Amino acid sequence: MTKLSISQAWDECRAILARDGKLIGAVALALFVLPGILLNVVLPRAKAGAMPQPGLWMAVVLVVLVISFVGQLSIVRLALGPHITVGEAIAHGARRVLSYLGAVLIWTVPFLLVGSVLYETAGADRAQPSVAASLLLLAVSVVGIYVGVRLILISAVASAEAGGPIAILRRTFALTHGNWWRLFGFMLIFGLGALALLWAVGSVVGLVARLTFGDLSPLSVGGLIVIIVSQLISAVVSVVLFVMIARLYGQSTGQAGVQASVPSTGI
Repeated sequence: MTKLSISQAWDECRAILARDGKLIGAVALALFVLPGILLNVVLPRAKAGAMPQPGLWMAVVLVVLVISFVGQLSIVRLALGPHITVGEAIAHGARRVLSYLGAVLIWTVPFLLVGSVLYETAGADRAQPSVAASLLLLAVSVVGIYVGVRLILISAVASAEAGGPIAILRRTFALTHGNWWRLFGFMLIFGLGALALLWAVGSVVGLVARLTFGDLSPLSVGGLIVIIVSQLISAVVSVVLFVMIARLYGQSTGQAGVQASVPSTGI
């Protein structure tokens, strides 16, 4: 069992971003920001708490999801090194994306299905909610959090190692053994910080855009500015997260120091 150091991973993350940030940023722009903007534009609006009507947007969501997964794997590959071009990293991510997607679906879909059923059961009678269903929903949520933390390195394992979805899940569980509280603390702090940043920037940009342009519908100038800025901030957060995950994986497998080195060509 390797005890992971969050501070060491953070130092390595900063070093990689300082040296290769522009090239990693190009990957994020192409595979996070642009697809995210497209999704926000085509996604139909629905009432609060309701899903939009089925339509072509569902295919767009699937495509954007796959593209973002390729981006995650590409960024991890660049952060792990050694010596690979940006184009090669993206091609590598595309080759590994199906195994990664399969591993993610294997562990998330059961929790989502069970959680949805329990949520509907618990709220079926709002006057007298089902206590049993509520307790089971709480238990499923706790187990989901535990499993999610244990699988935090799943993108790094999928990118750095061969094997199918089951092998990825088993390997990730093995690598995070004994480090649950460290990883949980990291995710809690990172998540709260990311939410605060996204909320603060989104609020300020939204207010300025509303005062300047008035209309914030998706295809208006103000709406597009809000979408673009929010996607850029989300991409920055995602880049930091996946570089951190790559460096934590490096520690767990005995990869010492920062080895990533990205050439300036190949995109």
